Amino acid sequence: MKSTQLFQRSILATAAVLAFAAHAGEVEVLHYWTSGGEAKSAAALKATLQAKGHVWKDFAVAGGGGDNAMTVLKSRVVSGNAPAAAQIKGPALQEWAGEGVLANIDDVAKAEKWDSLLPPVVANVMKYKGNYIAAPVNVHRVNWLWASNAAFKKAGAKVPTNWDEFFVAAEALKKAGIIPVAHGGQNWQDFTTFESVALGVGGADFYKQALVQLDQGALTGATMTKVLDTFKKVKSYTDKNAPGRDWNLATAMVIKGEAGMQLMGDWAKGEFVAAGKKPGADFTCAAAPGTAKSFTFNVDSFAMFKLKNEANSQAQKDLATAIMSTDFQEVFNLNKGSIPVRLNMNLAKFDDCAKLSANDFVATAKNGGLVPSVAHGMAIGSATSGAIQDAVSQFWNDDKMSSKDAQAKIASAAKVK
Repeated sequence: MKSTQLFQRSILATAAVLAFAAHAGEVEVLHYWTSGGEAKSAAALKATLQAKGHVWKDFAVAGGGGDNAMTVLKSRVVSGNAPAAAQIKGPALQEWAGEGVLANIDDVAKAEKWDSLLPPVVANVMKYKGNYIAAPVNVHRVNWLWASNAAFKKAGAKVPTNWDEFFVAAEALKKAGIIPVAHGGQNWQDFTTFESVALGVGGADFYKQALVQLDQGALTGATMTKVLDTFKKVKSYTDKNAPGRDWNLATAMVIKGEAGMQLMGDWAKGEFVAAGKKPGADFTCAAAPGTAKSFTFNVDSFAMFKLKNEANSQAQKDLATAIMSTDFQEVFNLNKGSIPVRLNMNLAKFDDCAKLSANDFVATAKNGGLVPSVAHGMAIGSATSGAIQDAVSQFWNDDKMSSKDAQAKIASAAKVK
């Protein structure tokens, strides 16, 4: 009798394994998370999928900006061999969806209530013609000011909340023998500073008109002149070695107290933390001058490509579900220095900078101050964005170029398609 029962149990167990295996699929994921905390985060996502019985096929392409990954992706899609998911963000999602190669994942989004878990401005980026085609991973806030508490104490200055205070602090730091502003002279860094100045001087409505809608009146008007004048004044407080410097080396200057301030996204926080520095005690994180009621966002996301295999399609849906899960949102963002894109998360494990960011993310989603970062590919097409960034960097580096000349160049660049 016992042997019969054991045989029956064995048959049932085997059937269960076979049924599980029949529903398990392979999910190939193209990403460019190849260093430090990013690689840890990718491993966490892999473990989640494997726990569901799926096979994770890693398709990592080095290069933090993702340009290399996009080149590889295009060749794969053209040859009819698209991965299940690829790390794509901003307007590029709409471009891929327009090619008819992305999958509709509304069933996952509806089951998981994404519309109520995401601010509308972020949800809309993840949709094409009203349908979800991508899953968001995180939110980086770009409009941050990082300050060395030791440098400010030495200079007897206070961390600025507007641009007038910024220049008062910069002057005090300069007199104390400290470089006021740590900067890396690269196009994207120049524009990261520029968009924070535009937001702080002109406000969220002006920012949207000028840099998102590319309104010619806003680009050539008096407010933009003031933005450019302020932007150029910031340059005068950087050091002569800034050209070509990587952003993390500029952050290191603030960490060491060699420089007082840096205007950079919240990935800079990872550098402070890695150096053993604590927010509040060693450094201050504050919204860029004049931008406390606004939030420039940079959201990483995974686009889901159309698949023919049913098991792989189910694995893809499980991937989308895992990305928006509370467990992954917590693990990934603690590693990355960003905050969860999912609202109403428990932030007990996050530091004060992240909590401030999360509070402002929610508040600005309600007051209209939540705006996409142009510098980080969230607002306009890559060709237009590149042309505008080139014009802004030319102005930053040319001491003889007037603000009016720069306005004309930026307005012209805004017409590039």
